[in-house]
Amino acid sequence: MWAKLKQRIWEWRGVWIAAPCLTILLLGLRWTGGLQMLEWALLDRYFRLRPPESPDDRIVLVTIDESDLRGVGQWPVPDRVLAKLLEKIKAQEPRAIGLDIYRDLPVEPGHQELVEIYKSTPNLIGIKKVVGDENAFGVNPPAALAELDQVSANDFVKDADGKIRRGFFYLSDREGNAVYSLGFTLAWLYLEAVGIPVGLTDDNSIKFGEVVFPPFEQNDGSYIRAEASGYQILLNFRGPSCLQDKNHCPYQLVSMTDVLENKVPARLMRDRIVLIGSTAESLNDFFFTPYSSGLITTPEPTAGVEIHANVASQILDKVLGDRPLVKTWSEPLEWVWIFAWSALGSTITWKWRYSSGTTHISWLTSGSLFLSSCTLFWIAYFVFLEGWWIPVVPPLLGLLGSAIAIQGYIARTAGEIRKTFGRYLNDGVIANLLESPQGFKLGGENRNVTLLLSDLRGFTALAKPLPPEKVVTLLNIYLDRMCQIIEEYNGTIDKFMGDAILVIFGAPTSCEDDSERAVACAIAMQIAMKEINQQLRQLNLPVIEMGIGIHTGEVIVGNIGSQKHAEYTAIGSEVNLVSRIESYTIGGQILISEATMNSIKSPLRLDDKKIVNPKGFNEEIIIYEVGGIGGQYMQFMPKMEAELFPVRPEIALTYSSIDGKHINSTQYRATLVKLSEELAEIKTERLIEPLSNIKINLDLGLTSDEQPGDIYAKVLKKCSVYEPFFLIRFTSMPPEIAVHLCKFYQ
Repeated sequence: MWAKLKQRIWEWRGVWIAAPCLTILLLGLRWTGGLQMLEWALLDRYFRLRPPESPDDRIVLVTIDESDLRGVGQWPVPDRVLAKLLEKIKAQEPRAIGLDIYRDLPVEPGHQELVEIYKSTPNLIGIKKVVGDENAFGVNPPAALAELDQVSANDFVKDADGKIRRGFFYLSDREGNAVYSLGFTLAWLYLEAVGIPVGLTDDNSIKFGEVVFPPFEQNDGSYIRAEASGYQILLNFRGPSCLQDKNHCPYQLVSMTDVLENKVPARLMRDRIVLIGSTAESLNDFFFTPYSSGLITTPEPTAGVEIHANVASQILDKVLGDRPLVKTWSEPLEWVWIFAWSALGSTITWKWRYSSGTTHISWLTSGSLFLSSCTLFWIAYFVFLEGWWIPVVPPLLGLLGSAIAIQGYIARTAGEIRKTFGRYLNDGVIANLLESPQGFKLGGENRNVTLLLSDLRGFTALAKPLPPEKVVTLLNIYLDRMCQIIEEYNGTIDKFMGDAILVIFGAPTSCEDDSERAVACAIAMQIAMKEINQQLRQLNLPVIEMGIGIHTGEVIVGNIGSQKHAEYTAIGSEVNLVSRIESYTIGGQILISEATMNSIKSPLRLDDKKIVNPKGFNEEIIIYEVGGIGGQYMQFMPKMEAELFPVRPEIALTYSSIDGKHINSTQYRATLVKLSEELAEIKTERLIEPLSNIKINLDLGLTSDEQPGDIYAKVLKKCSVYEPFFLIRFTSMPPEIAVHLCKFYQ
C-alpha cells in the first residue's frame, strides 16, 4: 500500500510542487493588493453582463435637471419653491421622503415656510456630509431638521479606482456618534410602517426582522485591507443610471417641474419612498459605479440620488423579496478555490507533458486550458447571478501559471537529460525512464508489438573501398533522415546495428494502429531514399539501397542488461523472425508477415506474395511485398520495373552461395544471358534456391590483379520451368564492373 502511494506521489510530483507553491505565491501577490483592481474590473463586467432587473416601483425619484433650473431661474432653489415641492409630495402620503440637497443656509424668499414644512413632516429626512474632504469639515444639515433628529449622512465610500461599490448603513462623525445613511434611514421608515423593526444580533450585526445584514470586512471578496469603518455593505446595483438608459430605469422618475405643476398621478407617491435630488450636469452630483465603463466610451456616471435609492432598494429587496445581497466566501474557502484551479492547470499540463511531441497533443493541452479558463469565468458569472462574488483573477493566474511552471520545471530538470539521451533513445522511452521511479529497474513485460527492421543492401562491400570518414558521413546522412521519419510515425528505435535499424511500434506506448504506422513509416523511408541518394551524389558518395522487413508478434520489452549497463529493447523469437523476413528483401523492397497484414485495417497495395521457410523456424510462412497503404496515410511507392536486354556474347561467370555472413567455398559455373541496370538473368548448371544470396565473379578475361571486385546479388525466382534460368537482383557491384556491364545493355 505504502509503495503504491509513493509511486503515485512520485508520478504526480509536478502537481504536488507546482500547485501549492503557485497558490502561496498568488496569495502573497493578492495580499499586496496587486490583483484587486483586476478583480474590481471583472466584477463591474459581471454587473454589466447581468440581464436587466425589474424596476423597483416602491421608490420614486424627483429629479432637478437643467430644465428645472432654467424654470426656477437660480440655484440653490429658493426655500419657497422647495417648500411648495415638499408640500405637494407630502400630500400624496409617501412613507418616507429623502431630501438629497444640502440646505444648511436659508435661501430666501420662503425660508420660514420651509421650516414649517420641516416641522410638520416627521417622515422627512435631510442630509449632512459627515466626512469632509481635505479642504472642508463636511456640510451641516438644515437646523430645523437637526433639532428634530431627522438628518442622515450623505457620504459615499470610494474605491481606489474612484468607483462606488460599497454603501454605508451608518458611519461615525467627529464626536464618535453614529449617523445613519440616507438610504438606510429611508428603508428603515418604510419597513417600520409595515411592522418590521430594526435591531441588532448578538454579534452587533444589523437586522430587519429576522433578516441579518452582515457588515463588510476589510478583506471581503477581492478587497485587501480596505477601509471598513462604520457599517458598510457591498452594493448590489439594480441597473445602470437612469441617465444612461431611461428605457430601463430602475426607478420611477418625475421632474420637480412636473410635481409643482401637478403633472404627475395623484397616487404615484403613496406608500412609497420619495427621493429628491439633483441630476443636472452643472451641479456635478455624480459618481462612478460598476456600470460606468470606460473601455470604449466615456464612463457614464450615476447621480448621487440614485445611489441612495440603490441602498434603500437593496434593503427592501432583501427583507421583502428574494433579491440577494452580494456575498463573499471566507478567506480559507477562497484559498482552497485558488489552490483547486492551480492544481487543475498543473494536472492538465503534467498529464500530457510527454506526448511524443505531436501537434495534436499540444493543441489538446492548450485547448483544455482554454476551456478550463472559460469554465472559470462562467462559473463565477453564474454564481454572481445568485449573489456570490468569488475570486476569478487569482484562480485564472493559478490555472495558467501552474501550466507555465510545469513546462518550466520539465524544461529545467529534464531538458538536458532528454537532449543527451534523445540521441540514443526514443522520447517515449526517455519519458518512461525519467518519470517513473521504476523506470531504471531491470525487467520486462510481454507486449504485442510490430517490429520493423531496415538494412542497407551490400553495404559492407560498398563501404570497403571508402575512407572511414566518408563511411561515417554516408551513414550519418542516411540514419539522420531515417530517424526523422521514424519519429514522425512515433516509432521507438530499439537499436542501430551498423547500417541496420530495429524499430518497435507498440512499446513503451501501444496504440491500435501500431502495425499501420509501421508500414506507413517503412514506405516513407523507402520514398526518402531518392532524396538521400541525391544528397550522396552531390558529395561524390555511392548511392545506397535499403530493404525493410516487418512482423507483428508478442515479445518481451523492457530494461534488459545489468546494473551497470542496460538498454530498453525487445527480445524473443519474433525479433529473430523479422530479421529473417528482412533478409529476403532486395533494395527498395518492403516485406511484411501475414500476422502484420492481418492486423492492418487500412487498404494495402500488395505487389507480390511468397512462401518461405526461414532458417531456425520449423514452419513455412507467407510474406507479402507491400507497395502502398491507403486510409489516413496514403503512401505509395512506384513499382519496380526493368526491361532485360540479351547479352551478346554471353558472359561466363562463377558464383558461390552465401549462408548468413558465410560465403561457401564451392563455386559453380553459370552464364549471364540477359541484363539491365539492376537485374540480370543467368543460366546455371544447377538449381538455386529463390531468395538466396550469391557472390558472383565475372569472367572478363582479366588477370587476378586486374579483377575489379565481387558482385553480390539475390536470386529472385526461376524464369523457366524446364531450363535452369534464374532472375537475380544486384545488391552490390563495384563501379568499374557497372561501367563495363553498362555497355552491354546500352
